[in-house]
Amino acid sequence: MTVKIGQLPALVGITRKIRVLALFLASALSALIVAGCAVNGLSSASGPATTTSLGTASQIPQVETATAIMDKRSPVKVALILPLSGRAHSSAVARAMRNAGEMALFDFDNPSVQLIVKDTKGTPEGAQAAATQALAAGAELIIGPLFAGSVTAIKPIAKQANVPVIAFSSDPRVAGDGVYLLSFIAGYEVPRIVSYAASQGRRRIAALIPEGAYGKIVEEKLRLAAARSGVTLSAIESYPQQANGMLAPVKRVKEAMEQSASEGAPVDTLLIAADQTSLPMLGSLMPFARIDTKQVKLIGTSGWDTSIASREKALIGGWYPSPDPRGWRTFSRRYAKNNGEGLPPRIASLTYDAVSIAINLSSAGKKGQRYSIANLTRAKGFAGTDGLFRFGKNGLPERGIAILEVRNQGGTVIDAAPSSFSRRPAAATASAGSPKKRSGFGGLFNLTQNR
Repeated sequence: MTVKIGQLPALVGITRKIRVLALFLASALSALIVAGCAVNGLSSASGPATTTSLGTASQIPQVETATAIMDKRSPVKVALILPLSGRAHSSAVARAMRNAGEMALFDFDNPSVQLIVKDTKGTPEGAQAAATQALAAGAELIIGPLFAGSVTAIKPIAKQANVPVIAFSSDPRVAGDGVYLLSFIAGYEVPRIVSYAASQGRRRIAALIPEGAYGKIVEEKLRLAAARSGVTLSAIESYPQQANGMLAPVKRVKEAMEQSASEGAPVDTLLIAADQTSLPMLGSLMPFARIDTKQVKLIGTSGWDTSIASREKALIGGWYPSPDPRGWRTFSRRYAKNNGEGLPPRIASLTYDAVSIAINLSSAGKKGQRYSIANLTRAKGFAGTDGLFRFGKNGLPERGIAILEVRNQGGTVIDAAPSSFSRRPAAATASAGSPKKRSGFGGLFNLTQNR
């Protein structure tokens, strides 16, 4: 399926141009009549003109609209490949992502850009077929696919064609070599929250992290961030996802905190890496384990960015890193209104931003130059729905992240995300009471390095 901006979104712009041209023609005709000019039998320098009841073609100045000029050029073709017919959940997410991409086409209204939508069917083989078809149709940039296996499958095909890929996998191992990940990489926000805690005088941290691959990533990022921020890690305990297994590690971390206090080095911060499923259960265990959250500041990861956090008394006052929520709220409401349905899945904003990049860079040179490494990794980055971001040469994203505090009415920004990548953030020293613009670069320490 091919979606061209001029088909639906640009109708308004095209209609506006037609009206302007009609008014011009009417004015020109009126001027001819007032001047008493003959409207038949006149000729131009190029030869006899065809006579009509309204005058001759040669007498009316030829106005070439912007749309006509663009139509003379080859359109900039961009592919969007998603699992539109994959499993029930993934296909629903993919359709919402496609809708978000088409919404960007409408918003930016650039008739020279053509979006080629292909179905990966949710498999690596389907992704290869979709990418091959898109490249055969002349795509200069591939947006998608969604899953790591599919990204890996299309990488050699895109590389051979010298066409970059902006994919949505959260697995950093598939980035690089022409693949740029526009996603929320696991653990990307950990350095931001640790750095902010340190800037607020927090010096000793204990942590509760989930078992499994994600927990290992968080632990790695936590250790690196603590070392760079001058923070001591007093204890790290892993918890299982089952609710009945969480109490034991919570008690162990409490015991470690008591031991540290007895040695004259009290823990002042507890990091809880959790999502909306495990967070309420862990929050409810704080009183049972007798962890005084008035003495120990609770901090979290981006998984805290949920209304559920405000329902747990122990979590009120906790800090967590996240993109500024205002951009997402605005986007999601517009999406719901435009598509006549509920709020989109969180990942939909990434497709909107990816298509926005494609449109933004569509005039940045000739074919083969528009989506060059230099343009895609430009230092100033891009202003997206979820705030400022840019790609490293290794294909991994760097984001401007805000710090929010859990309050009864929801998360409230207490340390603003940066408005530019003009400089690296200095350590903040102000207390957490109102938004500051000192730190805020999520992943600055780890997402721009190959591992």
